[in-house]
Amino acid sequence: MFPMFVLQLDFVRKKVAEISGRDEQEVRVAACPYRICPLGAHIDHQGGIVTAMTINYGVLLGFVPSNDSEVVLQSGQFKGVIQFRVDDLQNPIDNPENINWESYARGAVYALQSNGYDLKKGIIGYISGVKGLDSSGLSSSAAVGIAYLLALEDVNDLIVSPVDNIQLDKSIENKYLGLENGILDPSAILLSRYGYLTLMDCKTASPSHVYFSELSKSQWSQGQLPFKILLAFSGLQHNLPKKSGYNTRVFECKEAASALLGASGSEGVSNILCNVDRPVYEAHKCILEENLSKRADHYFSEMKRVVKGRDAWASGNLQEFGQLISASGRSSILNYECGSKEMIQLYEILLKAPGVLGARFSGAGFRGCCLAIVEPDLAEQAAEYVRAEYEKAQPELVCKIPADRRVLVCEPGDSARVILPDHRS
Repeated sequence: MFPMFVLQLDFVRKKVAEISGRDEQEVRVAACPYRICPLGAHIDHQGGIVTAMTINYGVLLGFVPSNDSEVVLQSGQFKGVIQFRVDDLQNPIDNPENINWESYARGAVYALQSNGYDLKKGIIGYISGVKGLDSSGLSSSAAVGIAYLLALEDVNDLIVSPVDNIQLDKSIENKYLGLENGILDPSAILLSRYGYLTLMDCKTASPSHVYFSELSKSQWSQGQLPFKILLAFSGLQHNLPKKSGYNTRVFECKEAASALLGASGSEGVSNILCNVDRPVYEAHKCILEENLSKRADHYFSEMKRVVKGRDAWASGNLQEFGQLISASGRSSILNYECGSKEMIQLYEILLKAPGVLGARFSGAGFRGCCLAIVEPDLAEQAAEYVRAEYEKAQPELVCKIPADRRVLVCEPGDSARVILPDHRS
């Protein structure tokens, strides 16, 4: 389901037709949604279980096969034209500061080449995201990489499973771009299903899905989930600042794991908190210094919230699901000690908005947006409340955000896919 994407499909197809000289009916579109993670904050790097779902906003890549191996691309967000060949050898980027919008297209070719896929045809395409939603904690970079993978696979008649594409996107991020990103983002984008909550066990890299039981009941016979998603934007779009100490928090989690494993006599086990059994944590948590104690408390309490959240979702209990999301947000602030002043203000405003069932940061909490689930009949009223209150709190930041991008009312989405010329969704 791509309600928002449908509005942009015709535009993207027209742009590709203009660039390529082909008929619009020949244009296919790779639609790759953005994602949110309601529960499981900051525990993926410790092998925890993270929840995810996509939204009905994302990246569209319209494309046709080129007549040879040439790739020609234009962007809705960036100037210029990209031109290269899929039979060119792509070398990994040696400096992350050199990453630009061209890098993800080349990275997709690199990932496919280095994993033994035979590329003979390039693409002529036009890619467009949603203005203002990049650098917002919604995983826009993974959506871009996956869009290029799907398009290149399509024109080269390659059959690649979603699980294999997760690893290919990881190859783009880790090996070509040199970024330390995990599998959470591509997993959410490629595996999510409408009506389901996706759970990713980051220790075993195994996904599972939980169905929202209320969806099949008569009052929801039209197939609409009984909530909306609010995305409220802070106006902060810089990268994680070094002074934030976010990397330090990751290290502190490992230190806490090391101390707990050592106290229990466990040896030869990686120092990550998923390797610490809860009884061991409860028996030895008193040995942890304050910072390490807070990080461990966040991990173990968040794992408990994930399990409760899974069960609440399965039973259709949105009130409990929302309360768990809000509790996760509080633990991010108090125990994981992340979040900028502005993001914390935005989180607190969301909690007071009419109809909001739960809210938290989207991402680490230093930039981008906060997310909330909200009763559908009160979604617009909640959005207006948040716009007004955050403008009072941060007028200088708000004036930099386009008026129609300050708070978005979204719906849950579906998985990434290639839309054929005769389809609109």
